[in-house]
Amino acid sequence: MKRITVSPRQDWVEKVESLGFTFHSLDNLYWDESVAYEFSMGEILKLEQATNQLHEMCLEAIQHIIDKDLFARFGITDEVKALILQSWDDDLPSIYGRFDFGYNPNEPADRQIKLLEYNADTPTSLFEAGVVQWHWLQDFNSNFDQFNSVHEKLIAYWKYLIPYLKKSGTLHFACLGENIEDLTTTEYLRDTAIQAGIETKLLFMEQIGFEPESGIYFDMDDVQIDNMFKLYPWEWLNIEEFAEGLFNNPESPCFIEPAWKQLLSNKMILVILWEMFPYHPLLLPAYETQTPLADVSKDYISKPTLGREGSNMSIIKQGKVIESTDGIYEENKMVFQQLFTIPGFEGNYPVIGSWVIGGEAAGMGIRETNSLITNNTSRFVPHYIKP
Repeated sequence: MKRITVSPRQDWVEKVESLGFTFHSLDNLYWDESVAYEFSMGEILKLEQATNQLHEMCLEAIQHIIDKDLFARFGITDEVKALILQSWDDDLPSIYGRFDFGYNPNEPADRQIKLLEYNADTPTSLFEAGVVQWHWLQDFNSNFDQFNSVHEKLIAYWKYLIPYLKKSGTLHFACLGENIEDLTTTEYLRDTAIQAGIETKLLFMEQIGFEPESGIYFDMDDVQIDNMFKLYPWEWLNIEEFAEGLFNNPESPCFIEPAWKQLLSNKMILVILWEMFPYHPLLLPAYETQTPLADVSKDYISKPTLGREGSNMSIIKQGKVIESTDGIYEENKMVFQQLFTIPGFEGNYPVIGSWVIGGEAAGMGIRETNSLITNNTSRFVPHYIKP
């Protein structure tokens, strides 16, 4: 892996906006094509293999959580537990997820890739990874390749999902109306569903209606919502005013992502994976308390189980906090994970987001920051595979 300085396209703003990518410079420079990361095919194959292996381990972990009744460790109530169990027993499918990897090619070959966390329920940056950086590559060097089959896999898997849709077969796509990043991701997924032959409809979470007597959810046109992709966290959905319709209700929509995904989006899964697969080369030691990592020779990071965008994290080195972030998740239960050394390229620290589409590795996007904690000010940087 190399970080290469490149010349941005002179008309790059017009080109990315023509794709529908309008938040390229929101608050700061988010899309950065003044640099790119170069990979060998051997490195890409290792990342692909790691993604597929971790996906299988995560599915095994869900069954382990169910068999051992570990829901309380995730802060999950009996009511939500029943919802998760039903979705798992019904084999409700998942469209996507994103593993965040630390990658250090300077480590021994079997220790170079480490799972930092799994964005399993509401991951974003999919449009950037699947479309924007692909178009950049065609202008940069169309003879190079990219770890990127996101678009093709999305369309193919939507087609596979059609038999799982309830009643009308119409699929509503919902997100928060004021969040441009969420809306772009939602609209991109909706576009791929349309290409797969699915009838779709867009609405915002705040536009969803609910009728307690019938248990029916409906949209602004009073059309029943039978199926819904929601870019909205399950832990928020579970406590909404209309949450009563989620539980033990035959009229409740078929949700994508399904309820069982909230086990994987909770960072407690890092602890469970380490307990199930201790010393696995793709995993970092992770615990519910900092005691096993409290020795000054062990550097670690604390993370809220349901935190987002790098909020409320602290990095501890030699027993001292060297970096921390604020946020709204300070009341969350914390998990503690051994720190992994990500190589700094002139003070830039890349995290690889490796996508799973329909249960298969499908490509990656890279976010880099000037700090050790990847947060909402990180930049998206394209990549390519050099022959």
